[in-house]
Amino acid sequence: DNSSWVTEFILLGLSDTRELQLLFFTLFLLAYAMVLLGNLLIIVTVRTDPKLSSPMYFLLCNLSFIDICYTSVTAPRVLVALLSGHKAIAFEGCMAQLFFLHFVGCSEMFLLTVMAFDRYTAICRPLHYTAIMARKACWALLAACWIGGFIHSTVQTVLVLRLPLCGPNTIHSYFCDVLPIIRLACADTTLTEWLMASNSGLISLGCFLVLVASYALILAKVRARVSRGHWKALSTCASHVMAVTLFFTPCIFTYLRPAGAVTTNKYVSVIYTILSPMMNPLIYTLRSSEVKESMWRLWKRCRA
Repeated sequence: DNSSWVTEFILLGLSDTRELQLLFFTLFLLAYAMVLLGNLLIIVTVRTDPKLSSPMYFLLCNLSFIDICYTSVTAPRVLVALLSGHKAIAFEGCMAQLFFLHFVGCSEMFLLTVMAFDRYTAICRPLHYTAIMARKACWALLAACWIGGFIHSTVQTVLVLRLPLCGPNTIHSYFCDVLPIIRLACADTTLTEWLMASNSGLISLGCFLVLVASYALILAKVRARVSRGHWKALSTCASHVMAVTLFFTPCIFTYLRPAGAVTTNKYVSVIYTILSPMMNPLIYTLRSSEVKESMWRLWKRCRA
């Protein structure tokens, strides 16, 4: 039983300097507040405006919910640690954080892929769009995203729980993740490292390649069309490309390699755990006139 060997872990965080810790606390607090407020605003806007009932906005609303859950797995614990200096986390809490991080994170990868499929269908097969992206189909795709994330996270967590953790308990990061914990195992972890790299890494790379391929097909489809509607669709796709690049690139860099190959840069983790969920509301709302107009109508209703 691992808990009889290691009962808690020490998260070293981003810095040992008190001044830098206070700076990071301020930045993380502002970023987390933007994640909560921005994504909650999108959820409320989409849910209260009947004009935003298309599958694209249904998926966007769920992406905002996932971003809130994803950031909430790590941010509150980081903020408390930065402010209080308490860096210890119980073994059970660490495993729970690892499980939910990969559960929600993998679900977001699948959801972004579904959103790319939605844009491809709307642009390349407009006559069949209503039938393909019916509400039941959207719910089925959303359920598949969550189920896929759950299976992925369960596999990751089970592999970590099987590791013999009998020695050091210091994690060189600000949250519990697979790779830092593998380095603490007191046994040969070569097979486990490759299994985890093929799991998380290949899922990240596979989803990203599917996304790139879908947007390439969209670009080829609208290349010869210059109508306002197609340029608008292309602009929407451009915002999606910005979001997925910001999220997938550091994930691929982190997970598509064995744990001992290169020391993971913990600052890279900030991009996909904090920065990407914070940027998603800005990217999607600033590139969508419908969402901005709906937010303005919501603001006027609240003031009335």
